[in-house]
Parts: sequence; C-alpha cells; structure tokens
Amino acid sequence: MATRRREALILASAGLAAAAAGFLVGPLVFERGPSKADAAFLSTRFPDLGGKLRQLSEWRGRVLVCNFWATWCAPCREEMPLLVVARAKYAAKGVEIVGIAVDNAAKVRQFAGSLGVTYPILLSEADGLELMRRLGNSAVGLPYTVFLDREGRRAQQKLGALKPGELERILDGMTAG
Repeated sequence: MATRRREALILASAGLAAAAAGFLVGPLVFERGPSKADAAFLSTRFPDLGGKLRQLSEWRGRVLVCNFWATWCAPCREEMPLLVVARAKYAAKGVEIVGIAVDNAAKVRQFAGSLGVTYPILLSEADGLELMRRLGNSAVGLPYTVFLDREGRRAQQKLGALKPGELERILDGMTAG
C-alpha cells in the first residue's frame, strides 16, 4: 500500500511540475514575434510614389493589409475602390492598407492619381514577383493580399480579388477585442 501511495505522490508531483512549467513557459512560446519570412517582408525597403524609401515596419502596431497589384491587372483595378473604402472605415480601428505595385513607377503614379487612391502605394516593380513567392504565392498571381497582425505576423493571405463581405469579415476579426 505504501508503494502505491509513493508512486501516486511522485506522479502527482510530476504533473504539478509539468503544469507549472506550461503555465510559465507557454506564454513565451505562443507570443513569438514575426517569422523570419514575415520579419524580412517588414524590413524590405520600397520606394513610395514620391521616391522616398519606406518599410512596412513603419506601420507596426497596426493591422496591415498589403495588396500586391499592377495597372494591367483587371481584378486588381476592380478591388482598389474596395480598399479605399476599407481604409476609411477601419483606420480608426488601427488598420492600414498599403498597395505594393508590381509595375512601372510612371504608370502607377498616373493610375493611382486617376483612381483617387488614398492609401500608401509602394513600388516593388519586378522584385515583387519573387517577394510574393516567398510569402506563399507560388502561382505569382495578382492581386495578392497579405494580412499582418499588430505584431507583424502573417495572419492570412488571399490570391485573387477580395470581395466586400470577405474583406470586412477578415478585418472585423483582426480588429476585435
């Protein structure tokens, strides 16, 4: 009988020690920062339409919607007004929309101006294709949207044009609480 009691006490002690370790170490494991790929994406330098070099890390602390597009991409052009509306609606909730143009700077400037794009546009030109591939877009199709949470971690990605209800569901989920 004493042997069983001793085994039970040893097992209970081991269980309590494991639970305590999980309680102390768990938050450290699950609250990691961005992956290496996400950190590299955040630190990539892109020129904006004015020629100033920018990094996505400027918007850390905000939910970031990074939309890869081109002037020659019909679905990209169709979803841009949706992104303009979403920026106005969600800016107060800490959301920023950033367009990353995989295109010629002169064409992008002209097109963005004619459409009245209000969100920041960065220029990746042809380098954007490899960047999209590293972010999980193996088809290298456009439009391609990457959603980063407030800590800079990739939360979701979408190949193809965003639909109004779809974009709102994603942003509502990312800005809740």
